[in-house]
Amino acid sequence: MKVVFACPSCDGPAQTPLDEPHDWRCPSCATVVPIAKPDQPLAACVVCGCAELYKKKDFPHALGLLLLIAAFAASAITYWLYLPTLTWAILIGTAVFDGVLYVTVGDAIVCYRCQAHHKGLPTAPAHQPFEITIGERYRQQRLRDSLKS
Repeated sequence: MKVVFACPSCDGPAQTPLDEPHDWRCPSCATVVPIAKPDQPLAACVVCGCAELYKKKDFPHALGLLLLIAAFAASAITYWLYLPTLTWAILIGTAVFDGVLYVTVGDAIVCYRCQAHHKGLPTAPAHQPFEITIGERYRQQRLRDSLKS
């Protein structure tokens, strides 16, 4: 169990285990962030205390996009070479591989307010997928806060 987040002061990348409550100190700016021990299941963010959380797959989006681009390029080349069987094999194989990844990759619980990713924790029915209206409300608040500073 760990949490990955950005330092509230300098936006530097950070991660820390969630074994017990402790204070995390930023190596760049020396800001201290208190980290709470998570409830089971997680009811609030351990970094900022926000109770609005969502779940998403804990998979790097750049890698997923790279796999799709590679499959598209390979299938376009095989289609251009008049190899329809191989083209279909690439496309169907990519879809099957994507399905296997979806089933095997775990979920991360993300905080709407501070975007902290809580990894290795069980999800609960309260942890729904990303809701754009809630996400937009917090994005607008971050913009307003940045204009004040």
